[in-house]
Amino acid sequence: MDTNKPLLPVKSDFVFRLIFGDQRNVDILGAFLMAVLDMPEEEYGSLTIIDPYLKKEHTNDKYAILDIKLHTAYGSILHIEIQLRVLSDIRERTIYSQSKLVTEQMASGGKWSDIKKAISIVITDDVFVEEGDKYHHQFRYRTRDGIELTDLTEINCLDLRKLPDEDDSTDLWYWMKFIKSDNEEDMDMLASKSPQIAKAVKVLKELSADEQTRMLYENREMARRDYDSRVEEVERKWQGVIAEKDSALADKDAIIAQLKAQLGKSE
Repeated sequence: MDTNKPLLPVKSDFVFRLIFGDQRNVDILGAFLMAVLDMPEEEYGSLTIIDPYLKKEHTNDKYAILDIKLHTAYGSILHIEIQLRVLSDIRERTIYSQSKLVTEQMASGGKWSDIKKAISIVITDDVFVEEGDKYHHQFRYRTRDGIELTDLTEINCLDLRKLPDEDDSTDLWYWMKFIKSDNEEDMDMLASKSPQIAKAVKVLKELSADEQTRMLYENREMARRDYDSRVEEVERKWQGVIAEKDSALADKDAIIAQLKAQLGKSE
């Protein structure tokens, strides 16, 4: 392993999952979740990652978001994903994913009372929630005056772009800084904040020094860039179609106006 290699970016969904989505690192995941959520501490007593094995042979087949799903000690279902870009339909997509966490629980013959809490955590390297300057927003079913309908669903949005430069002495700020930064000095500072962050930094450095992991990451990044390029190409073509349609409509309006003017003269 080459320890002189630059650190891989944690905000890459591939690297993020290698660190937080590994059952061997469940203590890292638990500490991060405790910084984000306000669940009872007993919930974190046993965290089970669903499908903990990253299918490495498929990482460059096509670009798709790598997420993490897990169960807590009380059966709550958590879904975590990280996105570099905020697309225009991200809110609808997030609601759809959140709804599936609930509906997938209803097996044939199940009871409504069997539904467990479903929590989504969406981390973006962009601004998800434009309102205000907070970097963490929690959304639940509440009225304007704070009356809660249910606590069965919850969406947490973490905006890396809004993270202030100066720490606010919260565990969440330190974890967000860990995800956002790829600076070794920052990592060494963060490692002093808790045993779990120290372990996360150690895992990151090991991954960054591993040639196979770097190759998989680079293949993943190439697939992501290809995907973004295809999306941009489709958007350009669509804009071209719209422009042609607008031009045709303008020509039509001009012809109609000309005909009306000619009819007016003939009268």
